[in-house]
Amino acid sequence: MALASAVAEQGTDRLRALGIVALNGMFDEMDAEGVLREAVTDLLPGRMAMVSSFGADSAVLLHLVSLVDPDLPVYFIDTGKHFAQTLDYVETLKARLGLSSVRAVRPDAGDLARFDPDGTLWQSDPDSCCHIRKTEPLEKLLEGFGGWVTGRKRFQTSERGVLPHFELTADDRIKVNPLAHFSHDDIEAYKQRHGLPEHPLYNDGYKSIGCAPCTSAVGEGEDFRAGRWRGRKKSECGIHFDFNGSIAKPVSQSQLTLFKDGRFLADPWRDRAEGEAPDETRYAHVTLSDFLADRAAFLASPHPIGLRIEPGDRVEDIGADVERFASIAINFPAFTDGRGYSSARLLRERMGFTGELRAVGDILTDQIPFLRRCGIDAMVVNNAPTRAALEKGALAEVSRYYQPVGARREIPVGTRPFLRRPEDVRAESLSPHSTLT
Repeated sequence: MALASAVAEQGTDRLRALGIVALNGMFDEMDAEGVLREAVTDLLPGRMAMVSSFGADSAVLLHLVSLVDPDLPVYFIDTGKHFAQTLDYVETLKARLGLSSVRAVRPDAGDLARFDPDGTLWQSDPDSCCHIRKTEPLEKLLEGFGGWVTGRKRFQTSERGVLPHFELTADDRIKVNPLAHFSHDDIEAYKQRHGLPEHPLYNDGYKSIGCAPCTSAVGEGEDFRAGRWRGRKKSECGIHFDFNGSIAKPVSQSQLTLFKDGRFLADPWRDRAEGEAPDETRYAHVTLSDFLADRAAFLASPHPIGLRIEPGDRVEDIGADVERFASIAINFPAFTDGRGYSSARLLRERMGFTGELRAVGDILTDQIPFLRRCGIDAMVVNNAPTRAALEKGALAEVSRYYQPVGARREIPVGTRPFLRRPEDVRAESLSPHSTLT
């Protein structure tokens, strides 16, 4: 094609002059193979890279690569945080499609040592984590190419609703999206028609698959990328910044209310909405009365759910269903109401609950050591002085107790056997159920 020849000879300046609209108008919406062939053989031969996440829909575009040019460099950004199933899927597709040039791109070891030495940056600043583990490695890679191919599709999010086949990015590279107009049904039909293997997590509800810490399953009716960075105002990792025009700003520390693992985090959980159907409830705390009223429906639902315990609730009533909940929230409405401590001890010591046990309500600094002793390992903090004390590490400490708890061994002090103290108060922070500090 004349346009393709002109672009190949004169680069992206010619493309800018002619107008990218003209290039997009040359192909039928569903001609993904034609778009890919134009990009890698005519538009920028030898200067086009393919970038794949090897996620839920990646097999379709990689199959097209195998038809157009199986030797095309396919780059997989190995962030170091992928599911083990994703790494296995890379090898499966390489063998199944005969792809000869799949190459892993990894983050700079120096950057990881400096900015994310313990591998937990994703919890406090996911945008910076994505930048270090995805954006920067890709930017360095693309310095040697004039363009790259992505697997993005319009249906994935509202931000991608006007995605074209061809884009001209701010760094004067061409970004090609052969599957831009494909619907979810188109993707599924293509996979079935060509017998392509599914990602191992797909049938478990993972419809968009990225790094393991920031990916969760989605439910019926949810956006296909709702499981990415759930609970945060973030829908893109940053490598597609040009098209979006914006990327979620890092959430300010004051907006993070969940204190867990020694830091404030974004809270993926919410209270269940009134009238919400059990099979639509996900990442929500359900009241004990609502759970018992619709027990069979909640147990049948595949979605993660939590339980909310109010003062006076009989936690024993959930019985063997206790492990159905990924999180249990105990309400402490007032400093003087201590019934929540009993509920926490029952859950941990008698019922064997091993999931997240959180305190909600008006949590004050002086309550924290008692919450920890009862097995609570997370709390939602809205009280400003309590927050300040947690941020500074200035927690109240009670070194002697009149009654021991069953969560750890405590020994008598001196000759007064009714007065007991922990063997090592600070060592408690190493307990699997005592990770608040």
